[in-house]
Amino acid sequence: MGLCFPCPGESAPPTPDLEEKRAKLAQAAERRQKEAASRGILDVQSVQEKRKKKEKMEKQIATSGPPPEGGLRWTVS
Repeated sequence: MGLCFPCPGESAPPTPDLEEKRAKLAQAAERRQKEAASRGILDVQSVQEKRKKKEKMEKQIATSGPPPEGGLRWTVS
């Protein structure tokens, strides 16, 4: 297994410029994050919808002001 050098008549293969390399690395990082976020989940969209709905409910509760007398709040889940 020797080293492979380009033939004398051929030029070395072009290396990607820095901008292309950064763009590819950024795309790969985003793809890995998406895959990691959805690992083990069969229906990704339903999970995202539930998460958004939960955040919306929490925000609504936080902005609704102080609870009425008694201080207890009932939630149905």
